[in-house]
Amino acid sequence: MKKLIIINGPNLNLLGKREPAIYGSLTFTEFLDEIKNKYSNVDIDYYQSNIEGEIIDKLHEVGFSYEGIILNAAAYTHTSVGIGDALKAIGTPVVEVHISNTFDREDFRHVSYISPNAKGIIVGFGLQSYELAIQSFLH
Repeated sequence: MKKLIIINGPNLNLLGKREPAIYGSLTFTEFLDEIKNKYSNVDIDYYQSNIEGEIIDKLHEVGFSYEGIILNAAAYTHTSVGIGDALKAIGTPVVEVHISNTFDREDFRHVSYISPNAKGIIVGFGLQSYELAIQSFLH
């Protein structure tokens, strides 16, 4: 059984309440229950933090023992050299995901410190972005 972890960054704990026109009305917990049922052959763990250092610590913790990391670093994607460096330091492959199309938003969101250290990037497909990332680890 593949062991994957989804790591979400700042403000993603507010999914279902935060800007539903962009992010939808489903909470991440509800979505996670759905994908865990759909992919019962995959061990999917979940972690969320609004704190950059905690995300880095989690990457260090899981970065050598999991088969895949699905990372939505949210706003830290565009600002955190530290998270980018953490990805360089670990052995587990990472797929960068974003719920919204970051290239259809403010210019600063067009830069990612995650992308150069990711095996791939999935943007703009809503919560389905996570499911596409899971599928990338299964094929």
